[in-house]
Amino acid sequence: MTWNAQQQQRKFPRRGLLQAGAFAVTSFAIRNRAFAAGFDWQRYKGQRLEIFLSKSPRADLLLGRHHEFEELTGIKVAGEQVPEQQFRQKFTIEFASGRPSFDVVNVAPHVQKRMLGKTKWLLDLRPLLADAEQTSPDFDIADFFGPAMQFATHPDGRLDMIMHNADYNILFWNKELFAAKGVAYPRSLAEMAEAAKALHDPKRGIAGYVGRGIKNANTATWSALLLGWGRYGIDPDLTVHTTSPEAVESAQLYQTLMRDYAPPGVIGFNWNESQTTFAQGRAAMWLDATGFAQPLEDPSKSRVVGKVGYGVVPPGPKAHYSGLSGDALAIPAGSTRKGAAWLYIQWACGKDMMARQLSTGAGAPPRQSSYVRTKADPKSTVPAEWLDAVRESSAIARPHHPQIVAVTEYRDIFGIALSNMIAGADAASELAHATKEFMPIFERSEKDSP
Repeated sequence: MTWNAQQQQRKFPRRGLLQAGAFAVTSFAIRNRAFAAGFDWQRYKGQRLEIFLSKSPRADLLLGRHHEFEELTGIKVAGEQVPEQQFRQKFTIEFASGRPSFDVVNVAPHVQKRMLGKTKWLLDLRPLLADAEQTSPDFDIADFFGPAMQFATHPDGRLDMIMHNADYNILFWNKELFAAKGVAYPRSLAEMAEAAKALHDPKRGIAGYVGRGIKNANTATWSALLLGWGRYGIDPDLTVHTTSPEAVESAQLYQTLMRDYAPPGVIGFNWNESQTTFAQGRAAMWLDATGFAQPLEDPSKSRVVGKVGYGVVPPGPKAHYSGLSGDALAIPAGSTRKGAAWLYIQWACGKDMMARQLSTGAGAPPRQSSYVRTKADPKSTVPAEWLDAVRESSAIARPHHPQIVAVTEYRDIFGIALSNMIAGADAASELAHATKEFMPIFERSEKDSP
């Protein structure tokens, strides 16, 4: 199997999903209208929740609004956010101990879904959703896009996370730098490399491109580029393509951008270092997720306010897709404050907070109503160009990370290969070596997968 996106598109047509969603929203409202006025948000008053989040603009938004949740529910909240790499380490260590210290936690389904389906570390939320005393009708689960619900649901039907953000890859570009050199927005991935070359000016401290170079995180960029060749690294049917001509060619493009046109030290960059570099006006382009836009329009953090372009990822030689990842919120199965934690998720993933998330550019929420409200909101600060890029990207989005148990090992091993490429190693040789190292781990991990 080489590519099944067309079959998936026929199976889940966008119009059908939206029509089904609209019908479900109406039906849900009619069935639950009687409970709307009497829902008790104060039922767990006096309890205290520990919230553990991965650092992001969405975490900033939640932490800055915790006082609203506390006023609504009478529940005290202690929240912590840490950088992604440290977050993932603590997440695994605490769950493996059997006694995680938090009651609500970030989950990255593009990385952790298969592993969480196997371990069942998280609470199945279906009984809570079905309980009108525990779930406010205002939460309106039918308002979520169908693909977001599919992304959060395991093959056995378990729903143990609620999607908080659907991140599509877009291309951030500095309009001022492009205009100064007379460079047009790239119409293909090949033209993106040409633009990086034309805009690269190390004597002035300007890089033609900036992106993730650090191991593990860098596979997100390579996987997104690989979609332009109509490939996954590993298909949904578990066919491996990591040494295919398409994998090599996309890795060579990654190598060119990062070795030849990126700033010094990029081999140690994650998204936050890339964001800072771009925000300081020291890079012409940056390919990454929609949720990192907010600081670029914040005068206290950015020197490129009003100069940023937001574009759909250019098509590759064989396909045109935007890489899809995302994050969700979940409750550890061992939490002793499950009811209070569920109220927190309803608030954090509710219509009001998700509309705020979109209108401030903190992320792309998976709720249909968020886009309707933001378009109609005269106070929205989100750039119209960013909103257009998000909408257009959602129509061509495909998960770019492989849906496998050993996705962390995949990202680590192939991440080292990509880092070696930045240092000058041959792309084909590095992918072959990484594939040979990864295959035994992959085969063992999938034997007992759910």
